[in-house]
Amino acid sequence: MSITNELEEILKESKEVLSSSKTEQDLDTNKNLFIGKKGKLTAVLKGLATLSVEEKKTVGARANEISKEIENFVTEVKQNLKKAFYEVELKKQKFDVLKPTKEQEFGSLHPVTKIQYEVEDIFVSMGFEIMDGPEVETDFNNFEALNFSADHPARDMQDTFYTEDGNLLRTHTSAIQVRALKILKPPFKIIAPGRVFRYEEVDASHENTFYQIEGMVLDKKVSTSNLIYTMKVLLSEIFKKEVTVRLRPGYFPFVEPGFELDIQCMVCNGKGCAVCKHSGWVELLPCGLVHPNVIRDAGHDPKEWQGFAFGLGLDRLVMMRYGINDIRYLHSGNLRFLKQFAKI
Repeated sequence: MSITNELEEILKESKEVLSSSKTEQDLDTNKNLFIGKKGKLTAVLKGLATLSVEEKKTVGARANEISKEIENFVTEVKQNLKKAFYEVELKKQKFDVLKPTKEQEFGSLHPVTKIQYEVEDIFVSMGFEIMDGPEVETDFNNFEALNFSADHPARDMQDTFYTEDGNLLRTHTSAIQVRALKILKPPFKIIAPGRVFRYEEVDASHENTFYQIEGMVLDKKVSTSNLIYTMKVLLSEIFKKEVTVRLRPGYFPFVEPGFELDIQCMVCNGKGCAVCKHSGWVELLPCGLVHPNVIRDAGHDPKEWQGFAFGLGLDRLVMMRYGINDIRYLHSGNLRFLKQFAKI
């Protein structure tokens, strides 16, 4: 057999042997059988000395080609072995990353979220619609359309986070009421839950980020009695009992007359604590009859349409419901605190 034919036989045999490799270790061993220091291809090349110069060039070139071809085939087989290995491993380790394991603890709704859903259900049962809006608002929607003119001193009541483009983080979800007045035709009843922001000095009952549900009713012949009745129904449903409330005058530019609806502190039962600032009462629900200017600016006739509006602090409602004595616990991210509400 000529050296050329022998080289071709080595190439053919090498592919058969290399293809039969079961592991990368087997592959390395089989590779050395052909192109290692003592491999078959190396042994054949030692016989080149007996050839003529022209034969050496032809056979040598072919031997190099075969050596490279075997190297490339080794690389291909190695990739196939790796792929097969990972396919087997994946089948062994197959699991659903979204499916909790037996040892994994299940998450739960945040207490503020739970109360928000309850409040929404109560209002929906009374015929209210739920509306939403952006947390970054225009100055017009947050202030001007609610009867806060640009130079109105009432703006000082709400220390505000402004953005560089002149917008702001909404200080109340009342801005959604403005959007409702533009979109809906009266009569209507809406609530607007969401997160709001104020540059507050943080203490046991104040946070710079908290949650509200604002509401508005626009209809004919709406009075303060309708407002008080709606609020009493809400609170009795939330607390599952009659609660002690008081109504006192309060100033808000977008309502006239305006009220503060306070609830007797349910943390201390009216005896006085840090939550109620030792007064026995917690300011829970600013409210009032919608100011004629707000109705008029929205394109409606205040002589034909009247309404009431209110703003309910969800965080404080949670505190009263569960007897929490510091609002900062709610947004602390403390899992030991939050786990208490998992099964409530």
